[in-house]
Amino acid sequence: MSRRRSLGPKKKLALLLSAATVAGGGAFVMATTSNASPPAATTKSAADSTVCQGLATALGNNERFIAGQRANPDAQSEARIANREAVIAQIKVQQEASGCTVGESAQGSQPAQPEQPAPSQPAAGGQDGQAGQDGQAGQEGQAGGGAAAGEQVCNGSTVTLSGEAGAPAASSNQFPAGTRLKVTNLDNNKSTTVEVTSVSGSCVLLNNAAFEQVREPGKFLIRRAVIEKVG
Repeated sequence: MSRRRSLGPKKKLALLLSAATVAGGGAFVMATTSNASPPAATTKSAADSTVCQGLATALGNNERFIAGQRANPDAQSEARIANREAVIAQIKVQQEASGCTVGESAQGSQPAQPEQPAPSQPAAGGQDGQAGQDGQAGQEGQAGGGAAAGEQVCNGSTVTLSGEAGAPAASSNQFPAGTRLKVTNLDNNKSTTVEVTSVSGSCVLLNNAAFEQVREPGKFLIRRAVIEKVG
């Protein structure tokens, strides 16, 4: 007949302490694991992503337009600036959603325009798009507005979006309101014909609806574009 060997009080206490230590260590590991912060998302710059570059260019063009309006204000400048500030706010939302550096700004790539003599009578400050004061390329419509219908214009310019809502339209610092331009994206052979309705800081900017008609998915900049004046 076997006899069980009972543990003394000291041994029982030692075993209980060991078990508590193991359980506590496991709980500590679980707590540490559960409380660990997820790795921070990587923020991309314009140099890292064509999407970010397009958004930064759109933001820069709007900032340049605002600077021009403040440097050469007219009766409509305050309304134009308020509109473009709202556009900039929306672009920043898109930058954040796309993982881009919020507020990063870049200027669009376009050939420098020759200086033109001032007209004998300055344009009246009426509707947005007729004053032509953007502080960058002199008076609106003089650098490219004289092109004949069917002529290619804005050679070498990239095309991006202005961030403005509404029906398909364009803005320009070279063509007066009412000018019709055809923009073709050579990377996908899509084109759109739009009317210039307002002033911008570039040869041509497409609003959101027009840009959607010609852009490649996920891109906010058209590097290879053909722009024609059609009316």
